[in-house]
Amino acid sequence: MDNHRLRAIGWKPFFELQVPPAASGTVVVARVSAHYGSQVLLLGAAGEFRIPAQLAESAGEIAVGDWLVLTAADHRAIQRLERQTLFYRKASGEEVKPQVIAANVDTFFIVSSCNEDFSLSRIERFLALTIQAGATPVVVLTKVDLCSDFATLRRQVEQVHAGLLVETLDARQSSQVEVLKAWCGPGQTVALLGSSGVGKSTLANSLGVGSLATAEIRDKDGKGRHTTTTRSLHLLPSGGILVDNPGIRELQLPACEDGLLDVFEDVVRIAAGCRFSNCSHDGVAGCAVIAAIESGELDPRRVASFQKLDAEQAHNSRSLAERRERDRKMGRFFKSVLKDKRRIREVQ
Repeated sequence: MDNHRLRAIGWKPFFELQVPPAASGTVVVARVSAHYGSQVLLLGAAGEFRIPAQLAESAGEIAVGDWLVLTAADHRAIQRLERQTLFYRKASGEEVKPQVIAANVDTFFIVSSCNEDFSLSRIERFLALTIQAGATPVVVLTKVDLCSDFATLRRQVEQVHAGLLVETLDARQSSQVEVLKAWCGPGQTVALLGSSGVGKSTLANSLGVGSLATAEIRDKDGKGRHTTTTRSLHLLPSGGILVDNPGIRELQLPACEDGLLDVFEDVVRIAAGCRFSNCSHDGVAGCAVIAAIESGELDPRRVASFQKLDAEQAHNSRSLAERRERDRKMGRFFKSVLKDKRRIREVQ
């Protein structure tokens, strides 16, 4: 394997250690660049190539950013390497099931615009998922030209989480986007995460991915339209790899307890001092959270955000566990049926 070329697309010792040395020459490794339904685009040491989705998924479910071990002869996936980071959400719709967004991303740029669409609660949601995924979060506030006091918005975001990295810029100005290239060095994978219309495609263009379509925001509410429709990898001039994500209208939390506890450490710490362990924080005597709100130590918006997200992830976590249990039972049922059929055939 040409490790030098692979490192340019994110290959690390973490992945290399998973491939037996004896397999060299009989297999190739490649990274999932895009999924087009029946075809999957891969990036390898020799460049881009496409294979049928059936071959790519023969080693399990895949996501953009995954590393696959393929047979050299027919490019059939025989192993999906363990993921270093994994970002997923609850899939859209009533049924509670996980949807993988991207794998093996080092840094997520959480993009929010400085207009009517700015929302601290949405940033907290994205931040919890990023931390749960194991990646580094960087909040990027765009469209500073539309805000007369973007410095105040920046300070508000910085207070969301201790040590949170926040950058403010006009995504149309390449000179301002330079500040993000510290996370886009050779072999580093970054992803853009944010709602439609916040400037993700413009930002990606300024980082050097080429020419992605952009669209104007709606005047009536400051919201945007989807311009990126598929998730894909792009090689950057700085040597990094960028995952351009479609705008997300709905991002419900799956099981995300660790991420929430990290983001809302201040709320959790004070809640631990409540008189009752099951305190609902709605005015019960001895509630440390209510006392902290009244004294100004806690922001009521932040407490409400935590309660909403915690209830959401707890519900979805239970539903996901129930789904996995149903799948296990169904799997055991199918195995028993197949076993009975084999036994009947043997008797006949």
